Amino acid sequence: MGVPTAAKPVHECAVRARSAGSVIVVLGVLAAAFAVTSFILPRSARGPAKVEPVAAPVTPAAVHTVSHTVVYELLGRHGARNVTYAGAGAALTQHAEVATPWSTTFTRVGRADRTESYSIAAQNPGPGELRCRIVVDGVVVAEHAVTEPDGPFVSCAV
Repeated sequence: MGVPTAAKPVHECAVRARSAGSVIVVLGVLAAAFAVTSFILPRSARGPAKVEPVAAPVTPAAVHTVSHTVVYELLGRHGARNVTYAGAGAALTQHAEVATPWSTTFTRVGRADRTESYSIAAQNPGPGELRCRIVVDGVVVAEHAVTEPDGPFVSCAV
């Protein structure tokens, strides 16, 4: 009959587990040291820097611009309400009420190859006529009138 083999003592398994944990800790420390060293060493010690190609500067194409002097006018006996117009830079501007005759002048700069648009609208508050007019560079380009009080808006647009 054979002699039964002895079981490994419990403490030997614990020693192996401790040594495996030590190996993991040592590997972690080495990885951290490598990471820190790669950031601390000057670039020259790590080899030549990567050279990115430099693109030639792009020169924008010349854009021919023109400027126009624009005048919006409202003519009537009783003023105007809810005045709305596209002003300088095409910004929308509004006034709740204005006295007539009323006008505003601005300069609009735009590309020479594009058509500019202009518009104004207002409501007639009282009896009589309310007339709008758009003048661009001294030339009347739009004119319209309404006579109904509190009725439809008078509008001029180009």
